[in-house]
Amino acid sequence: MTTLRANKRADGKEKRLAVFNHKGGVGKTTLTVNIAAALARSGKRVLLVDSDPQCNLTAYLVEETVVNDLLDHSDSAKGETIWSAVKPVVDALGEPRAIPTIEIAERLFLLPGDVRLAEFEQELNSMWAECFQRKRKGFRGTIALSQIVSQTIKQHRIDFVFYDAGPNIGALNRVILLDCDFYIIPAACDLFSLRAITTLGHTLANWIRDWQTISDLAPTTTDLLQGQPKLAGFIPQRFRVYRGLPSSQYSRFLPLLERRIQADVVSLLRKIDEQLIPASAFPLRIGEVKDFSSLAAASQTEGVPMFNVTDATEAQRNEALGAFDKLAQALIKRTCKSVEQENAAQESK
Repeated sequence: MTTLRANKRADGKEKRLAVFNHKGGVGKTTLTVNIAAALARSGKRVLLVDSDPQCNLTAYLVEETVVNDLLDHSDSAKGETIWSAVKPVVDALGEPRAIPTIEIAERLFLLPGDVRLAEFEQELNSMWAECFQRKRKGFRGTIALSQIVSQTIKQHRIDFVFYDAGPNIGALNRVILLDCDFYIIPAACDLFSLRAITTLGHTLANWIRDWQTISDLAPTTTDLLQGQPKLAGFIPQRFRVYRGLPSSQYSRFLPLLERRIQADVVSLLRKIDEQLIPASAFPLRIGEVKDFSSLAAASQTEGVPMFNVTDATEAQRNEALGAFDKLAQALIKRTCKSVEQENAAQESK
């Protein structure tokens, strides 16, 4: 077992996270929005980064006319999407440029996405290869999104960053995960989620190993991604509840999910570096989110968190608030505890 070289950021003490599972249909964006909103409600300053070319997060939270205007002008010098920010790097014209955020609510900010991020992802494949060749263009490209986020963190004094990642294991998600301090695995209680976890663990292990090689090859003074995403835990969701109790399917699949994560994520990544699986990741289940059904759909229609939906009863809103506030508080505790444990480990060396 080796200890990875950590690439420290100069931003501060913010936590960067992704709700990540390359399987589609597990509610990543909905979960991200509602946890982020709950954190903001608790007093944390939160940045949402729509880094999925599908732009689901932006479409969720921003009016359609505004989204269309952003996309229509994103290629111009005055563009205000993430594509606008990375375009100078893609065109080999210079560093990424700052873009304004959209203030979604008090203490909650959004960097809007763009369908043209798919073009950036195509470039990232060649940039990754150039990193192995020690070419500075490759390093500039791989850290471009991280630099944009860093600028925004400083501007708004952000405490938590949430990347919204697409359902794939492509080049864009690779740099996103390698920029994260933590990741959360969302999972549905079904056979497909079980199978996806195996691929997820092996993919993360390969990305981390490759980036460590790249970091060792990097020329002196080269800015690098942190490259040590830690497991925060997993969240089973979208399960049915009958008479106040989870369905039998949930009860059957929950232990299977935990065993699969233990075998194909925890055990695998610990062989690379024990710090990738901090003690704060246990118990593995951070919390759970039942199937809110019509409330989730209304949340997307209205562009607000579930606990702010107007087309719902007070009891429904309160139930959603309780669920996501509990998750938010658990995340605060886990991420802070992990940092304390890491600092203690460093001091003991």
